[in-house]
Amino acid sequence: MDWPTLRFIAFVNGIFLITLSIAMTVPMFTLVAFDRSAELSPFLWASLTTFLIGLSMISRGRPKETHLRPRDMYLLTVSSWLMVCMFSALPFMFTQHMSYTDSFFESMSGITTTGATVLTGLDNMSPGILIWRSLLHWLGGIGFIAMAVAILPMLRIGGMRLFQTESSDRSDKVMPRSHMVAKYMVVAYLGISLLGCLGFWLAGMSLFDAINHAMSSISTGGFSTSDLSMGKWKQPAVHWVAVVLMILGSLPFVLYVSTLRGNYGAVLRDHQVRGFLAILIGTWLALGTWYWLTTDLHWLDALRHVALNSTSIMTTTGFALGDYSLWGGFAGMLFFYLGFIGGCSGSTTGGLKIFRFQVAYILLKANLMQLVHPRAVIKQHYNGHRLDEDIVRSILTFSFFFTITIAVLALGLTLCGLDWITALSGAASTVAGVGPGMGPIIGPAGTYGSLPDVAKWLLTFGMLLGRLEILTVLVLLMPAFWRH
Repeated sequence: MDWPTLRFIAFVNGIFLITLSIAMTVPMFTLVAFDRSAELSPFLWASLTTFLIGLSMISRGRPKETHLRPRDMYLLTVSSWLMVCMFSALPFMFTQHMSYTDSFFESMSGITTTGATVLTGLDNMSPGILIWRSLLHWLGGIGFIAMAVAILPMLRIGGMRLFQTESSDRSDKVMPRSHMVAKYMVVAYLGISLLGCLGFWLAGMSLFDAINHAMSSISTGGFSTSDLSMGKWKQPAVHWVAVVLMILGSLPFVLYVSTLRGNYGAVLRDHQVRGFLAILIGTWLALGTWYWLTTDLHWLDALRHVALNSTSIMTTTGFALGDYSLWGGFAGMLFFYLGFIGGCSGSTTGGLKIFRFQVAYILLKANLMQLVHPRAVIKQHYNGHRLDEDIVRSILTFSFFFTITIAVLALGLTLCGLDWITALSGAASTVAGVGPGMGPIIGPAGTYGSLPDVAKWLLTFGMLLGRLEILTVLVLLMPAFWRH
């Protein structure tokens, strides 16, 4: 890799760090609003440090006539996420006096919208650090959407190539220019965030809590301002607002672009959206009825508890309404499965994504038909697009390495002394971006704070792998990548 390319990558990372330093002013304004100006100093130092490092990286200016190849985009993508996580950890170190391991874990969990946390005592924590955690979710969510739409298709590892055009009009691009796509996505992201904040506030939250939970919900992150998560608020309206926001954050944002341009049926016509909603609502009805029959709750209350928890897990958000790990083996196993599914491609969610399951079903059906009719020519289409060999290969490769990553990570965690339930659920939850695991240690009522430092670093790496679709990171570990 030549020097001008590395300079350009450093230049872009410098811009990200300067942007991050500006974002650190949000907690500062929050502290001033809460009349806690004495707590400003740690954020000032964190912001100044980040700004100066970023300024030094752009000080020589942008290299001229630098053309990034696909292999260069891998390094740019991974380095930018790592760089942002490294410096977004500073406020946790300076304000909470946390170790850098815990600070980096929390920042990685925030920016990757995983939602796993090492912190307790959130109800009495500084409003500055609470808003910073939620802001990391919000920034990470819009950052991943941009990456999923603009970068991953070019690298041939994401699924967004299946959703670049509307199935109802295959010749019509969603938007002729990428910067226009980005503008409309930001408008949609901001609009849903503001509506979510208003919804939470009208439902009974304080304005501060409403802002935090709106950012966590639309980004499908899961950080809360209370150790009880959604259990702190007893108003049913609060829970249903969270459910709606998590669903909106789980849909492909390119379809919001189509909607803003006047194609109002784009979302509901999409096969991926239909599949996602069918699985989600089916889970609500089945598990909700089971929970109603096994508890003393009214059917609507049982449905609400199930809807929030199952939506939170399937959308890889991580909010909790009560400790659902106490619901029994059936519910626990179902929640474990839901975390693998995830939401739609091009959304803020993690997991395998709905479209991969749908494509796998199409391939299975085609292979079975081929066994019955060996000479038949079976055309395979999904969402109005032909399933070419590159797409099928990328889906199979990602799915394989997704499973292998969880298995290897779980083995590594057992070597750190963790029991198999904690190790397996922790690996699955961080790679899939869910957040809470299973069991008494890292379940919905626990945190990752008591885990050994080595385990936290392994899980942090798992978060990065899962958020960047695994292959983006693994390719950097190949010696051939670094050869000219």
